[in-house]
Amino acid sequence: MTFTNPVIAGMHPDPSVCRVGDDYYLACSSFEYFPGVPVFHSRDLVHWRQIGNALDRPGQLVLPPATPSSGGVYAPTLRHHDGRFWLITTNVAPGGGSFIVTADDPAGPWSDPVEVPGIGIDPDLAWDSDGNCWCTYAEIGQIRLDPATGKTLDGPFRLWSGGPRAQAPEAPHLYRIGAYWYLLIAEGGTERGHAVSIARSTSPNGPFEPCPANPVLTHRGTNRPIQNTGHADLVQGPDDSWWMVLLGVRPGGGTPGWHVLGRETFLVPVTWVDGWPVPGDLEPSMTVPWPLSPPPPAEPRDDFDVPGLHPRWISVRSRPAASWSTTDRPGWLTLHARGPSLDQPGITFVGRRQQDLSCRVRTLADTTDGRGGLAIRLDECHHYALEAGDGLVRVTARIGSIRHTVTTRPIPAGPVRLRADIIAATTNWYPSQGPDELHLGIESADGDFLTLAQLDGRYLSTEVAGGFTGRVIGMFTTAGTVRFDWFDYEPLPDA
Repeated sequence: MTFTNPVIAGMHPDPSVCRVGDDYYLACSSFEYFPGVPVFHSRDLVHWRQIGNALDRPGQLVLPPATPSSGGVYAPTLRHHDGRFWLITTNVAPGGGSFIVTADDPAGPWSDPVEVPGIGIDPDLAWDSDGNCWCTYAEIGQIRLDPATGKTLDGPFRLWSGGPRAQAPEAPHLYRIGAYWYLLIAEGGTERGHAVSIARSTSPNGPFEPCPANPVLTHRGTNRPIQNTGHADLVQGPDDSWWMVLLGVRPGGGTPGWHVLGRETFLVPVTWVDGWPVPGDLEPSMTVPWPLSPPPPAEPRDDFDVPGLHPRWISVRSRPAASWSTTDRPGWLTLHARGPSLDQPGITFVGRRQQDLSCRVRTLADTTDGRGGLAIRLDECHHYALEAGDGLVRVTARIGSIRHTVTTRPIPAGPVRLRADIIAATTNWYPSQGPDELHLGIESADGDFLTLAQLDGRYLSTEVAGGFTGRVIGMFTTAGTVRFDWFDYEPLPDA
């Protein structure tokens, strides 16, 4: 059966997967966004449905205003052991650190965090046949851990750290498969030099023998449409064949190529040769040898008709209960301003990851009692916004240290339809061709679109802004109270 990579599109990097019977569960990094660590379920490894977030209570995840963009929650590992789900991750924020949360049901609720002091990022959990729990982490170190208390019982030990002089040995995952313990890592940095390498040992703490074919997967130095491949996790498919989930990006435009959706989750087959896992070619269109069960097409509109928010909705660093409601005006999402600008921490913002290279986003905003609208955000210094209020709608662009009002237009009283069409470039023959164009404007009730600004998408890309995240599109308020009747997200065919 044919499927399309990525299997989880948009900013869903550092995938960690586990199989429980016929079910698969996967968790990803979430960085400075709350709630943290999205959790997905699948029955076929291809179609994934978000069932929750592991860190969905303020007591589990504290991201102070001083948390930088691309700080926050890094690289979880999700495992199932002794009838319970275990997730270990690191909060790279002031006062943060590594910790474990557990759950009987991966949809939640998850426990309060148990701190694991003194370890690096990208922690992994693995249990041996004697019940010992081994925590392996970036650089590459390891401790024997009591996962119930977070206490170190032995170590730390230094393990194999990848190829000679390879930068950033990270993302370790330790597995017992057959007669060996396999240590899978990423190396080369999470940019174009990213790679997957592996070593094996008869003991969980080494010594480890490197695979002679390392790196076993990399797209460095190629013109493949998927780049930055690495940070992988192994899993067996429904037919017990072996597969690998990993992160990658889809650059667009000319040189150097700009990726705007962040790092996404891809799937690739694995075969075993002489006791070593060998990943196959990673392509945008691939096949699996088992039947697929695609879910019904996603509804493009969220009408905010239920008391809570779907787990796909995320906010920047926090979402205080007093800042939002779907019951103040039933059927509307009400946002109360906390900060005056998207340029600063503390903004009231509710958004979702951009998951398609081309898409259309619309919302109906009532700004009678405030000012706010629709924003496409990468971080505080890189975002475009349609802001309505005080009888005007304005398009603003923040690019690095420059903040510019692109255009301003009067609007009549009453709710206004705000719209953004994101159109991916279909050619990259010209070196400075950008990855996409963003058309921002207002829409009439009968669907006529008045474009107020047409902006280059490269300035909302990781190659320009830096960091580890991708675009998030959503609703915000900078003054008073703004209400949103609905929000549409619609994939568009590439032009």
